[in-house]
Amino acid sequence: MPSSFFDGFTLQSLPVEAGDLRLRMGGSGPALLLLHGNPQTHAMWHAVAPALAKHFTVICADLRGYGGSFKPEASADHAPYSKREMAKDMVQLMQSLGHESFLLAGHDRGGRVAHRLALDHPERVRKLAVLDIVPTLEHFERTDMASAMGYYHWFWLAQPHPLPETLINHDPRFWFRSHTTRPPKYGSFFHPEALEDYLNAVDHPDTIRGICEDYRAAATIDLDHDRHSRAEGLRVACPLLALWGKKGKIDAWFEPLDIWRAYCEGTLDGGPVDSGHYLAEEAPEEVLDRFLVFFG
Repeated sequence: MPSSFFDGFTLQSLPVEAGDLRLRMGGSGPALLLLHGNPQTHAMWHAVAPALAKHFTVICADLRGYGGSFKPEASADHAPYSKREMAKDMVQLMQSLGHESFLLAGHDRGGRVAHRLALDHPERVRKLAVLDIVPTLEHFERTDMASAMGYYHWFWLAQPHPLPETLINHDPRFWFRSHTTRPPKYGSFFHPEALEDYLNAVDHPDTIRGICEDYRAAATIDLDHDRHSRAEGLRVACPLLALWGKKGKIDAWFEPLDIWRAYCEGTLDGGPVDSGHYLAEEAPEEVLDRFLVFFG
C-alpha cells in the first residue's frame, strides 16, 4: 500500500448548485465516491484511496459544512444540513465529473449521507458500503443509558445554536482531541497530514457550526425523512456492505447485519473489522481487502 499521502491524486474545488465542494481525485476505472465522517475531512481515506485508485476512479469529497467545502449558515429547520441536501450535493458533483452512476462508501456521517443518497437516488448507486453505523432512525429508537453516555455527542452537538459552538470554539483543538480519543482510543493514530487537515478545519468557527448543524439535522429533519421512507417501504436497492469496528460501540450495542437486513432489498454482506471507530485509518488493509472484493 502506498505510504505517501494521496499519491497520484489531485486536490481541487468544484461547484455544485449550493456552493463549492473540495475533493481529491485519482485513478481510473469505475467511479467510486468516498465520504468521510465527523469531525474529519476527506483526508481520512488517505491510507486506502491510492490502492483503490489502481482499480477505480476514486473521488474523496468533503461534505458541506466540513473541511474545505462550503458551509451554510445555521437555520431554524436545519434543512441545509439534512442528509437529503448533502446527498444532492454529491449527485451533482458526480454528474459534473461525468458519472451518472457510481460506487459509494461512507464512514460515520458520510455513511448516513450515503444511505440517504441510495434511497433518494437509487439509479445513481451501483453498490453501497457503510462503515460503523446503523441507520440513524434505528440508533435513536434504540437509545438506552449505555448509548446515550457513549454517544453523548449526538445530543450535545444537537443543542440549540450557538450553545455548543460557543463552548467548542473556546478551544476547538482540545475538543477535537477529546472527541477522537475517547475509550478505547488512546493517543493519536492519525496520519500527521490528515491530522493537520482536521485541526485546520476545526479552527474555523464556521466548521464547528456546520458540525453542530449536521447533528441538529440528524435529530430533527433527517428523522422525518427516515420515518417517511420507512413508512413507504423504501429500502436500499443495490448490494450493501456493512462494516464496523469490533473494538467500538456499534459492535457492543447492536447486531448490525440484523438491523441493516430490514433496510435493504438487495444482497447484504459485512462484518466486524479489527479496529475501533476509525476503520479506514486504524485497519486500512482490512478495509481495502473488503472493498476490493465487494466493489470489484
